[in-house]
Amino acid sequence: MAKVVVIGSGVAGLIAAAQASRDHEVVLVTKANLAESNTHYAQGGIAAVVSSEDTVAEHVADTMFAGAGMCWEPAVEVLCTEGPACINDLVNYGVEFDRKDGALAMGLEAAHSHPRIVHAGGDATGAVTSSALVETVKRTATDIHEYAFVADIVVENGRACGVQVLDADGLHFIAADAIILASGGAGQLYRHTTNPSVTTGDGVAAAFRAGAQLADVEFYQFHPTALAVPGSFLISEAVRGEGAVLVDAHGNRFMQKIHPLAELAPRDVVARGIQRTMIEQGGQPVLLDATSLGSDFLSQRFPSITKACRSYGLNWGKEPIPVTPAAHYWMGGIATDTFGRTSVPGLFAVGEVACTGAHGANRLASNSLLESIVFAYRAVSAIGQGWPADAPSVRWEQAGPLHELELKEPDHTQTAQVVDRVELQTLMWDNVGLARTRSELEAAMTQLHSWRPADPAHRLFPDWEDANLLLLARTVTEAALAREESRGGHFRLDFPETDPTQARPITLVRKA
Repeated sequence: MAKVVVIGSGVAGLIAAAQASRDHEVVLVTKANLAESNTHYAQGGIAAVVSSEDTVAEHVADTMFAGAGMCWEPAVEVLCTEGPACINDLVNYGVEFDRKDGALAMGLEAAHSHPRIVHAGGDATGAVTSSALVETVKRTATDIHEYAFVADIVVENGRACGVQVLDADGLHFIAADAIILASGGAGQLYRHTTNPSVTTGDGVAAAFRAGAQLADVEFYQFHPTALAVPGSFLISEAVRGEGAVLVDAHGNRFMQKIHPLAELAPRDVVARGIQRTMIEQGGQPVLLDATSLGSDFLSQRFPSITKACRSYGLNWGKEPIPVTPAAHYWMGGIATDTFGRTSVPGLFAVGEVACTGAHGANRLASNSLLESIVFAYRAVSAIGQGWPADAPSVRWEQAGPLHELELKEPDHTQTAQVVDRVELQTLMWDNVGLARTRSELEAAMTQLHSWRPADPAHRLFPDWEDANLLLLARTVTEAALAREESRGGHFRLDFPETDPTQARPITLVRKA
């Protein structure tokens, strides 16, 4: 029996903890309460082939197409092939998916060739899934640490052996035979984000400091439709899948002129189409028109969105609502193989914290929860099975990386300004957001190097988070500078075309 430390309580962490508890001693660490994660806020659903009219091959093809030439096909095959069984496992864990005439109800989302998105609670799939898994973990995990911040991953003799955790009692060490990082993405890098406040990239930053290789960090997906109000409440892509359309300030549809799939084009295409239209109309948000669906249908199919609209005085069954793009999902992260193994022996990464290569340059809608579940199972199955000498032995080693970047530490002095999160988020949104140029990226890097983290001796949770965001902002900016083309979630105004010779990953390691 191994001692397994699981970090994070989204679907990836909860699945990993529940599965590992069958054979191992499990300690779960999460910096908020057990139910607070990106999973809880996920509206769209889970993509999986659960219909006889659909095939795994078509799901693979749709995923590869959306990934803009950057998907690693072995990871995509694993994702799509093992997905259906994972849906059955969630049912066994107590997740009650929506049904129609006794069978699983399936929805259609952008870039999918078939309706294959299963939902729970209408637009509350994440909350329903999280709730069922939280109850399971409470019964099975050996030890649960809530409101505990993982400051660093400890490596001895080239192997991860535990974590330094900060909580109300101070800093202490938790030893581990295996560590499964499932701490989510870094949506708080950007001023406008659909992510909750806990998504500050702590796991990616800690792994990077511990020597783990990162990949694809320049690819950040901006969700096309967040409500254009404070908080950027997500308006699920499933709304467009049901027939809602995007219109400009004059009520005219514009996506038909941009892409043959119009509102159901890949997310990066729709997000940039919205951005272009907003610029043309002086920065005003575009409008999402769902009025043709009717108030009754909207309130039943999308109860959470209906409630949110009402809280802002909007009746989306009768009038279009204002929307804008917002940072949503990070395709890049800690490089792993198809069992979640990183370049640091003993350290696994699953979910948004990881880069398996399954999403490529642009994640296919509703593949994120699926990836979290599939690779969490696989990581647990690999505990105690040894560590390949060439892990993560994935596509960036087979095809050869476009660049291997060593990120140097800036020479900070105590006179350097301590980083301010709002200033960092604004800089990233303006210079390293939906559309990028060399001059803006270089200006961002200069500014990022002028900031320093707070003194570690006096850090509170937010100070640790800010230090992690500063480190990750530099990795994203460095990789965005290196990729001189436009592809998926990375768009360069000065290199607007896709370059076939650059269909290879950019990897980063931290220079000691």
